[in-house]
Amino acid sequence: MSADALHRRLFGLLSLFSPRMHTKVLRRYFNWWHRSPDPWKLQVSLYELNKYRTTLDHVPREPYTRILDAGCSEGTFTHLLAREHPGAEIVGVDISERALARARARGEGPRFIAADLTDPGTIGVFDLVFCAETLYYLGRDERLRHVSRRLRDLVAPGGVLVLVHPWPEARRLHRHLEGDPVTRRIAEHVENDPHRPFSVTCYRRL
Repeated sequence: MSADALHRRLFGLLSLFSPRMHTKVLRRYFNWWHRSPDPWKLQVSLYELNKYRTTLDHVPREPYTRILDAGCSEGTFTHLLAREHPGAEIVGVDISERALARARARGEGPRFIAADLTDPGTIGVFDLVFCAETLYYLGRDERLRHVSRRLRDLVAPGGVLVLVHPWPEARRLHRHLEGDPVTRRIAEHVENDPHRPFSVTCYRRL
């Protein structure tokens, strides 16, 4: 098992905690992780930059007015969305205030809000929602089902939800949306990177 896969599996064990404790642990972890800027090298990694481009290339070509980046970290992809969709309202949410402070410091454009995806509050609905490399932090089984429904509910009827996760693990992470009667998978692309394959999966909210 790779170090990345072990890391993701360990976070799955947080499902054993109460939802309140789960959120508390994640907030502390991500604030600690962001003690230094860009800890995942999202701004410079060729792998990450290719993943961003691949993601955008597989989003349905439609007009979008409100776009959400769920789990935005320091806003690298969020600011890219603002450049790709200059007429849209762009919102990034994350559990780490330290990450959000750096996202805001990158310049004007997107709006950044502290939110827990298990209970995102009243941030409204969007006609395009992205969630990348995030679901494996949010638990297993019933906790994953709950978060999947929360994400679905952030999508306006007729809108698009885009999930980007490691492949083939994405099949497990996305399974509750696959079985959801008000979502329909409309596209899926698997990028067969020899070391870190991932999928870009698009769902329509009915």
